Amino acid sequence: MTEVLLAVGTQKGLMLGRGSGGAWEFTGPHFPMQAVYSIGIDTRRSSPRLLVGADSSHWGPSVFTSDDLGASWHEPAEPAVKFPKSTGTSLERVWQLHPAGPAAPDVVYAGTQPGALFRSDDGGETFSLVESLWEHPTREQWEAGFGGQAVHTVVTDPRTADVVTVAVSTGGVFRSVDGGASWQPSNSGVKASFLPDPFPEFGQCVHKIAQDAEDPDRLYLQNHGGVYRSDDGGGHWQSIAEGLPADFGFGVAAHPHRGGTAYVFPIEADVMRLPAGRRCRVYRTQDAGETWEPLSEGLPQGDHYGVVLRDALALDDADPAGVYFGNRNGEVYASADEGDSWHLVAEHLPDVLCVRAASLEG
Repeated sequence: MTEVLLAVGTQKGLMLGRGSGGAWEFTGPHFPMQAVYSIGIDTRRSSPRLLVGADSSHWGPSVFTSDDLGASWHEPAEPAVKFPKSTGTSLERVWQLHPAGPAAPDVVYAGTQPGALFRSDDGGETFSLVESLWEHPTREQWEAGFGGQAVHTVVTDPRTADVVTVAVSTGGVFRSVDGGASWQPSNSGVKASFLPDPFPEFGQCVHKIAQDAEDPDRLYLQNHGGVYRSDDGGGHWQSIAEGLPADFGFGVAAHPHRGGTAYVFPIEADVMRLPAGRRCRVYRTQDAGETWEPLSEGLPQGDHYGVVLRDALALDDADPAGVYFGNRNGEVYASADEGDSWHLVAEHLPDVLCVRAASLEG
């Protein structure tokens, strides 16, 4: 069975697991007492590079890299992600670290709070502000979601370096087809029930976007109320929430090899913000959202209160693919059979903020 690296970002540090199936060994916490909101695993190089966005209450936010699977870490002398003085803005948090696809082998994107996009052309060593998005005429009207105003999702097209899609809380989806030179809102069909106009051009509270494995133009979106699919790269969205116990949630993740397969963790949308029905269940579609099935074998069967956040649901790139999620109870669950059954692999952690996994070949 393929060995997998499992990276778990928590409110008080990073845990790194190595294992397969139900057998795991963890090290950490790395960056103790720092909140780890973003993790990237760059598998485009001979040895995977780990990128971690960590927040220190004393030193502030920073981006760390490791080329030896976490045995050692590098932090640049100057901050890797830093707003130019001309913006009059300072970095609060790095919400996303996304290695781009094979069409852009050295490019890594960082999504930040305040809502901005940064680009690295050297594998994440240094980043520069994507000024075209920062200067977009709608940006000053973006609001802050409950977690803050942030670019929290970056999706890149594996076929070309020109197409980049980002999600902003609370600004909606924006898409570039010219490598980031210009951006257009891409929210047609996505509802913003909290606004006077429920279908505005922008201003939706998008929680997460995932890209289909077989068709890069097919995207899945978990909204603040609503689960959607786009078949044209975000140009238009249609609801695929029917069959789910709730259409609210934070995370959505797509299978790395099988088209039409995606996963969500439904949450009640009322003030309780608890798992739907107070049940710990992941839902899977294998037909691009036409139908959904609950996955709960091996998960707690009684009342459960562990909420899964936007970046805490992920898959590895093995075959069969492993599925992982962490929750605010400090539990991490893993499935080695694409969600059919689950094992508890870590517990009693601080709040789990993000999860990433990748197979380790050789």
